[in-house]
Amino acid sequence: MHAESSNLKPFLAVLKGEAIRPAPIWLMRQAGRYLPEYRALRKQAKNFLDFCFRPDLAIEATLQPIRRYGLDAAILFSDILTIPWGLGQKVEFLEGEGPRLAPIRVAADVDRLETASVVQRLSPVYETVSGVAAVLPHQTALIGFAGAPWTVAAYMIEGGGSKDFLIAKEWALSHPDLFERLMSLLVAATVDHLSAQIDAGAEAVQIFDSWSGALAESEFRRWVVAPSRAIAKALKARHPDTPLIGFPRGAGGMLGVYGRETGVTAIGLDTNVPLDWAFTQLPPGLPVQGNLDPAVLVIGGAVMADRVRAILASAEGRPLIFNLGHGVPMTTPPEHVAELVALVRGA
Repeated sequence: MHAESSNLKPFLAVLKGEAIRPAPIWLMRQAGRYLPEYRALRKQAKNFLDFCFRPDLAIEATLQPIRRYGLDAAILFSDILTIPWGLGQKVEFLEGEGPRLAPIRVAADVDRLETASVVQRLSPVYETVSGVAAVLPHQTALIGFAGAPWTVAAYMIEGGGSKDFLIAKEWALSHPDLFERLMSLLVAATVDHLSAQIDAGAEAVQIFDSWSGALAESEFRRWVVAPSRAIAKALKARHPDTPLIGFPRGAGGMLGVYGRETGVTAIGLDTNVPLDWAFTQLPPGLPVQGNLDPAVLVIGGAVMADRVRAILASAEGRPLIFNLGHGVPMTTPPEHVAELVALVRGA
């Protein structure tokens, strides 16, 4: 089916289950340091959080890749750690080091989280959403997003990134009731945050569970599947027509469980998921998003052309949103993104 046969924007048509070709395309981290215009814009902010919370800058960052490449969807320029900041946790981004948070380690740390004020504190984010929605091209969809509760909790407990998130996993295993309380707060905050983005003009939302692959099966079910299901259910009650994309990075053999049991509208696939296998695990007709290796985007050329053709062939007859298996690397030549868009649209 061609996009013009649907009255919906191509991105939204796929999320309704239409297998349209050419497949709509957007890229995770499409607004980023690989773009010279982004680097120039970034210099206007005092720090990364200031960048996220200044609607004038965040609107411009969101729109830059749309202007340059005409992608089928824009994704809000923000960060998954705005929710901990909105809850009152100290969050800062150190240049060259990544995020640093005042770690949550005891019950009193959880008690101090300010759950009632999240949406109010994050109002600049929703101002950005409405500002982008007002000027996007007619056929371009707008995606809002949030980090999934497990991934956000892992950062909150560890105090930053980690190779294995061992402190967070130990905390969840040793103090399951306290960890459940933190997760419940994050589920509620995530629902409110995504709902406010939808009210401001987001046409679809995505939850990023970037570290779901760190968990064993039982913990994956409890801390990835169950919270995602709760978010999907609550959002559907508030916004029954707004699609929800789940991205359980590293889910591996638990991918099918996630796809069947969370209630997400579509599922994002990371790079190491074979598409043919994924289609045997996921519910028939569930839209998928992915999953070109970002390293291939850096290389470009014939290698990229071959991989693009392989993904499109594997997904023939399936509702597919073309994307990467993770974010655009900062070393990506900007012309390779233009090349990728042309490959997908020319197929």
